[in-house]
Amino acid sequence: MNTALLVIDVQQGLCEGEHAAFESQQVIARINQVSGKARAAGALVIFIQHESTSGYLEFATAAWQLAQGLQVEPRDVRMRKTTPDSFHRTELEQILKRHAVADLVICGMHTEFCVDTTSRRALALGYPVVLVADAHTTEGNAHLSAAQVIQHHNDTLTNISSFGPRVRAISTENLRIGA
Repeated sequence: MNTALLVIDVQQGLCEGEHAAFESQQVIARINQVSGKARAAGALVIFIQHESTSGYLEFATAAWQLAQGLQVEPRDVRMRKTTPDSFHRTELEQILKRHAVADLVICGMHTEFCVDTTSRRALALGYPVVLVADAHTTEGNAHLSAAQVIQHHNDTLTNISSFGPRVRAISTENLRIGA
């Protein structure tokens, strides 16, 4: 299998409290469906966790942990990052090359930061991306609701053609890995 699933920043601190991501529990349930499909197809599953050096999402704190309810298997890869770009100053590209990955499936949190940045970097590196359209989320902002941010990125990322590889937005239900 030449596909990897990137589950970006689905961490407890982003799923609870006043700044909890939109529909985080429903998104986690869909991510569990996606990761189940990926594992059944023999795809590599990578959980990526954002961390700061102090305060919010500090390494090993309760907020930094993967979200409650997220299904993680012992064979899944776990990776830490410190920027919105999951490739920047990490081992991600080397892991993908070591496993001969040619295609990426991306889901997670927050849509307009880490999901967007990682998707664009993946395209720049030559990886076609399937963005799981209903398995990424955010908190929203003063100008756009979370649902608007999500829809905007589903529309915008799929219209980027300058890199060569493209992003396709596909729902959890319609996602086929390895087919």
